[in-house]
Amino acid sequence: MQDQENQAVPNPEAEAAPAQPSTPAEAGTPTLEEQLASTEARLAEMHDAFMRAKADGENIRRRAQEDVAKAHKFAVESFAEAMVPVKDSLEMALKVEAPTLESLKEGVEMTLKQLNSAFEKNRLLEIMPAQGDKLDPNKHQAVAVVPAEQEANTVVSVLQKGYMIADRLLRPAIVTAAQAK
Repeated sequence: MQDQENQAVPNPEAEAAPAQPSTPAEAGTPTLEEQLASTEARLAEMHDAFMRAKADGENIRRRAQEDVAKAHKFAVESFAEAMVPVKDSLEMALKVEAPTLESLKEGVEMTLKQLNSAFEKNRLLEIMPAQGDKLDPNKHQAVAVVPAEQEANTVVSVLQKGYMIADRLLRPAIVTAAQAK
């Protein structure tokens, strides 16, 4: 009979336990509000980092534009500094009252040395092909083809020197080329 009584009498603690849901805090997981606050904080941090990176990128771009503008503006400065002594020498030569042929020649040679030094310092190189060199259309401009006792498409004579600045052609050498036999 006791078995029947145990079965018949309901246990209030047993029935109450399943009816109460366990809270997330009890399970160790954050609430939705806490998750939202955490996500919003991370979003604010990332937004701040993004805005700082964007501002840094704009500052770098602006500085680069300023540097390029300055480089364009003052690109000729080095060459101009090298040319000033050449101009000074020419002006001094014109001030001489009674120049002799020898003094004029000596002055012109010295001025030419200054000019060559200025060219060399600024990487302005002469293109002066030798007779018999292969015609290079990247550095030479053939204005005439003449019969010659040498291989075809080679330089016969140079009419005008060419010039390069570093690796860029400024002016091609003007040449005559050998005609094909």
